[in-house]
Amino acid sequence: MTEEKKYDDTNWKEEILSSIEFNQSKFASKLLKDGAKSYMQSIYLGYLYTRWKKLKGYDKYDPKPNEGQCQSSFLEFESKVSQQ
Repeated sequence: MTEEKKYDDTNWKEEILSSIEFNQSKFASKLLKDGAKSYMQSIYLGYLYTRWKKLKGYDKYDPKPNEGQCQSSFLEFESKVSQQ
């Protein structure tokens, strides 16, 4: 199930290319225009997208990270195992 996005990110690459805030390199410009050709380039493209979201304030819509509600300490685990 996909959630409906609360923002429009259809032309984020064009916004980065025309933005002065990014001040990207020639490599980043070529990558945004031509797309990723390798795994590492796709990681860098994801970094640019995340940075764009942060500058626009869209990162507040990202899901919240796990705060550890399903974690327990090793001592708790050890005590449960020794009780059995």
